[in-house]
Amino acid sequence: ADREHYQTVFARHDGAIAAPTAGLHFTPALLASLAERGIDSTAITLHVGPGTFKPVKSGDVESHKMESERYVIGAECAEKINSVDRKVNRIVAVGSTTVRTCESVAAEYGHIQACEGRTSLFIYPPYDFRTTDAMLTNFHLPKSTLVMMVCALGGEDLIMQAYQEAVREKYRFYSYGDCM
Repeated sequence: ADREHYQTVFARHDGAIAAPTAGLHFTPALLASLAERGIDSTAITLHVGPGTFKPVKSGDVESHKMESERYVIGAECAEKINSVDRKVNRIVAVGSTTVRTCESVAAEYGHIQACEGRTSLFIYPPYDFRTTDAMLTNFHLPKSTLVMMVCALGGEDLIMQAYQEAVREKYRFYSYGDCM
């Protein structure tokens, strides 16, 4: 069943070891509904790698090494992201690999640029986000790089409150989990 259902509506190319699972929450109907409300979207090619799932085992967060993941950002996508008037609208990334990709490219070029490459960016507090105003992601496992990234964006206190509620209310975690 995973061959059919463990795939996002954004998927176009083979190459990832797992689906960028935050995107599993989207359907063509939902994307159409967002577009009707004037919410634009674009897609980048992400090849999720095993590093996404590797827990932080070191007591020193800075010594953790992220494994790189491949990405491709097309010209139309780069143009769309760069044209967002951030005084009026927000850039909402769907998934942690999307955030890592956009933040890596913006750090290298100063903006989003059509390119392809690999990112091994490890985002943890404190971090100054260049392109991401908000993100949608699943509830992730404790001690993961993904939880650290979410805390860097949303603030550790707020995110830990969300996690307490998620546990109390029996939300689903991880790849098939609920979105936050």
